[in-house]
Amino acid sequence: MIVDRVQEALARHEVKTLPLGDMRPAAVLVPLQIIEGELLLLLTRRTEHLPHHAGEISFPGGGVDPEDKDDWAAALRETREEIGVASDLITRLGRLNDCHSIHDYRVSCHVGLVAPDVEFSLEPGEIDELIELPLRSFADPQVYHQENWQHKGRHVPVDFFTVEGHVVWGMTGGILKQLLARLAPLFA
Repeated sequence: MIVDRVQEALARHEVKTLPLGDMRPAAVLVPLQIIEGELLLLLTRRTEHLPHHAGEISFPGGGVDPEDKDDWAAALRETREEIGVASDLITRLGRLNDCHSIHDYRVSCHVGLVAPDVEFSLEPGEIDELIELPLRSFADPQVYHQENWQHKGRHVPVDFFTVEGHVVWGMTGGILKQLLARLAPLFA
């Protein structure tokens, strides 16, 4: 079954965690869903009025609150708040490496499977659109490119994926690149 193959592929890699140091803790959920045997990636488009990352495509997530039991709980809470999916409708599949955001967050990246019959409820103050795309379409090398950007005096590689007119880039693109590298055997 595809879920078992995803879990096995994610479990084969040791997760690299970053020390928190002066960074603030945050967590994202990389939500997958199986519809008619197809593995879909769920993404959100943020509203245009937000102070950070307005209009960008991202994964559900945000800062870890003191009442969150752990980073996984924070990712689940943020997913419920942003797209209305209750935690009991999400199965934990594995983890990806932590990321350091340009806003000094240490982001833990969790992969979860969303139940196929869930009804989404978008938070209108934060999310404009839910984007559901076949994960396989991101594995096509033609949809990917990388640019070198300057940030705080250093060169930073920035990953871009363009699928069906949607441009996924920045930290979300980097997380997606990491996911695709781990799940590459599924697309061979």
